[in-house]
Amino acid sequence: MTTKTYLERAIEDGHAKLSGEGKTQRIHYIAAEHSERYSDPEEKVRAEFWAELIYKYEYKPERMRFEVKVPRRTPHDLADIVIYPEKDEELKSPWFVFECKRADVSDAEFSQAIEQACGNRASLGATYAGTIAGLTRRLLRFDKFPPGEREKNGSADIPVRYGNPPPWRFYKGGFRIEKGVRVSASELPAIPREELRSAIRKCHQTLWEGGRRSPIAAFGEFCKLIFVKHRDEKNPDRNEGEPYAFQSHEDETPEALAARIHKLYDTEKSADPTVFEGKINIDPPILAQCVAHLQGISLDRTELDTKGVAFEEFMGGFFKGDFGQYFTPRELIAFAVEVLNPERKDMVLDPACGSGGFLLYALDHVRREADRKKKPGTIDHFRFWHDFAEKNLFGLEINEELARVAKMNMIIHDDGHTNIVGHDALDFFERPVGADGKPLGPNREYILDKNKGLKPGTFDLILTNPPFGSVVKRTEKAEGYLEQFELRNFLSKSATGSEPDESGMGEQNAKRGAKAVKDRASIKTEILFLERVHSFLKPGTGRVAIVLPDGILTNSSLQGVRDWLLDHFQLLAVVSLPQFAFAHYDAGVKASIVFMRRLAEDEVVPDDAPIFMALAENIGYDATGRKTFAVTVENETPEKEKVEIQRSDLFDYRVYYEWSTANPKKPDWSERHREIVPDTGLVAQWRAFQKDPTPFFV
Repeated sequence: MTTKTYLERAIEDGHAKLSGEGKTQRIHYIAAEHSERYSDPEEKVRAEFWAELIYKYEYKPERMRFEVKVPRRTPHDLADIVIYPEKDEELKSPWFVFECKRADVSDAEFSQAIEQACGNRASLGATYAGTIAGLTRRLLRFDKFPPGEREKNGSADIPVRYGNPPPWRFYKGGFRIEKGVRVSASELPAIPREELRSAIRKCHQTLWEGGRRSPIAAFGEFCKLIFVKHRDEKNPDRNEGEPYAFQSHEDETPEALAARIHKLYDTEKSADPTVFEGKINIDPPILAQCVAHLQGISLDRTELDTKGVAFEEFMGGFFKGDFGQYFTPRELIAFAVEVLNPERKDMVLDPACGSGGFLLYALDHVRREADRKKKPGTIDHFRFWHDFAEKNLFGLEINEELARVAKMNMIIHDDGHTNIVGHDALDFFERPVGADGKPLGPNREYILDKNKGLKPGTFDLILTNPPFGSVVKRTEKAEGYLEQFELRNFLSKSATGSEPDESGMGEQNAKRGAKAVKDRASIKTEILFLERVHSFLKPGTGRVAIVLPDGILTNSSLQGVRDWLLDHFQLLAVVSLPQFAFAHYDAGVKASIVFMRRLAEDEVVPDDAPIFMALAENIGYDATGRKTFAVTVENETPEKEKVEIQRSDLFDYRVYYEWSTANPKKPDWSERHREIVPDTGLVAQWRAFQKDPTPFFV
């Protein structure tokens, strides 16, 4: 059953009514004898807040007025909403003055609105001033403070029915204890996607500070705040009736608030030191503004789909350009996961996990399996997917900052960060030992020192998009680094592009006939990743979906690599992607998704073993990132909800939308949930091919 909004209750109770339709529709505030054009999206925002004042804060409609003229200010200065005292029958002594703004205002616009509210309050002689912009609110009291004060006089929340404001706004369980009596209070709410996306965007813009901080630095600080916010909501030691810590306290200065947030962060970092390093590096006023943006949302209660879509959109935009190499388009990830079809007992790895996309989609795939097999909300359902997240998902990422982003991304999606390791996947598994049994190389942490679960021959599935084009040079790595890899003996002189052959070693004893040409002194990373993937997979059963540049599949100089691959893997499928598949993220290399199975020892693949070959042209987006799905509306209720089928060559999506007025100037459909339609596109053809490949060769 859908909960009614405050405004729907107000209309039902006769406090307001709507008349007309479309652009001529108006809202009538009955007690105030005031009407406005309701087709104006900003009026809809104010109307909902007015109704919230009635039902949440218990103010009578008869004591509220709109567009109140402000004396001693410009002729056109009007206060959006004014509350008058209960006994002020003539409405001459304003008590609370509000300025209402759209949810997506900038920090500068919000600061200007605060000054406008405070100026209106001073002219009207009210006790309180408030600025409302969606989830971001700033409330100030002036009963004990001078008119110019803006820092020490913050009020945590609007007082209920002219009482004293509570010391905090949000309490676990939705109540607080005052003088031994249980009093109603605000609980952190689950919020729709548009509001979450707006809060995330505003927070990042605040941190960016107009260019003073680099995008990657701003993103790193944002992740720290989300980490603290999420852990605060999950704090098992907080009892019902106690306030959350990630919020501003009444009369708290930005410096005092910052000190509390730093302490929270340090405590959580000590409890889980693998997630973040270093301190929060944000000035107190900026930190206070970020808390204001985020304190009114519940990451824990907000639906996983809502969080997933909002954070993915944000991260997708962030990782374009300079950081495109770390981001795999989600349509390609979803396709690879659907083809490999991970199950809850599978051990899954991404050795170049970036922001964690493949791991998140594998987790979501198993969570959907839990939905089918276990009753949602039960402990069996939770254990089904959470045990997989905690024990079966592994990631390696050479960039420490990105590894922390991946961990944070997993935490936001209800965990799975435990086995994400910031380390070079091509490093030695453990410290090498010489012929005399003595350790070689520096005494440092190697792969297995970071996580004992990253043993060779362990993983059922690997999903990965390794970095393209980078060259690993022997002169830049520890002794024996390249010697780990057999593939170094299977490259022709030009196999690494234009790099000269530095080895001068001639052909090696390890060569197999004409396949092996020279031991290389520099090798491209994607070639080394092929052998490392082979090492990680279980012999005989382990499967991989890997994005590879087409050069590995076609260049004559890499014939030795292909021969090595066919000696060690069964090639299951090759899906060729369009040239622009990665162009939107400044990586325009022509690539394919290759699916393979590691062979058992001495296993030989028959020459007539079928291989699924496909060309994907419409992959759901174009070179600019514009969506190219063929869309069919399955059903729609205007300005309420809609379901679309979105078709591509890879698969079809079923997408659920709800109408959103979060952006009052441009109300639009907001995605609530999407799911892959079973057995559609190339996924369906792959399934049919597995059952009987014969028709594909007619």
